[in-house]
Amino acid sequence: VQLQASGGGLVQAGGSLRLSCAASGRTFSGYGMGWFRQAPGKEREFVAAIGWSGGSTLYADSVKGRFTISRDNAKNTVYLQMNSLKPEDTAVYYCAASSGTILTISKGRIIDYWGKGTQVTVSS
Repeated sequence: VQLQASGGGLVQAGGSLRLSCAASGRTFSGYGMGWFRQAPGKEREFVAAIGWSGGSTLYADSVKGRFTISRDNAKNTVYLQMNSLKPEDTAVYYCAASSGTILTISKGRIIDYWGKGTQVTVSS
């Protein structure tokens, strides 16, 4: 599976962005998907995960209520809608495909494929 993330950019605090991650290659619908982010000088951290059917989701506490993960298996794409953005959301965002569960994804385990990141910058 090849993953290509897009949709990053510069936005003011309180604004919104929607990230997309397009998958190609093997059967997309067979994988759980996740979003991670890495800020300068910090370790990569979990943001959100969604099960293969889209019926289960999991969020980091820091984004709960502001971010929404979704997927469209017909389009082989997973999305991350980010609202009420804060300067501390500034990071490179990565999508990932996993043959594990949303719980293992949240722990950064059983990640089969990583996409290249997309930069999100939130100005204060």
